[in-house]
Amino acid sequence: MKLQLAFDFLELAESEETIREVHDLIDIVEIGTPLIIREGIRAVSRIRSQFPSLEILADLKIMDGGQYESKLAFEAGADIVTVLALADNVTIEAAVKEAQSRGKIVVADMIGVEQTEKRALEIEELGVSYLCLHTAIDVQFKGEDALEQLKRARQVLKRAGTAVAGGISLQTIAEVVAAGPDIVVVGSGITKQRNKRAAVLEIKSIMS
Repeated sequence: MKLQLAFDFLELAESEETIREVHDLIDIVEIGTPLIIREGIRAVSRIRSQFPSLEILADLKIMDGGQYESKLAFEAGADIVTVLALADNVTIEAAVKEAQSRGKIVVADMIGVEQTEKRALEIEELGVSYLCLHTAIDVQFKGEDALEQLKRARQVLKRAGTAVAGGISLQTIAEVVAAGPDIVVVGSGITKQRNKRAAVLEIKSIMS
């Protein structure tokens, strides 16, 4: 089980400082959608230049232009790019083809998907490496989470792995781990903590 640390709301310099603090404890660094919107794809390039050995995910949430937009992320230094599961199959296939040509991978973000099992099977057939069961930040305020969706997806998937994201914290990590995802995505549950390294260590201890 891998730990993915998402940077959404910190400034780029703050994100870099946090990565330096915890880089030896995390498996994947996520350059989040809000950070990319603020800083552009150069945020990926800057993190890559400073942390050449880390696995980097660019959370582009591609909805169109699958080949071109994934190419931008991979050329900037990303190892992983996200596409929306709600995108047309042609878009997803284009992103997957670009990734495979470079030895990279694609994660399909299931945010907003209602027919979990049906779409999970369709997405898997398109060649994505992981499906991310994701509770949107706006939906989190209603008290919802993605664990039930995760369980349903895991029942039907044959090859693709799973990730779970959205509002995961020290208070919820045990329940998330029990659901058995391959990747656990934590953002503000770590980045908003005063002692970020201690928070990572506590989460890792529960994941192990």
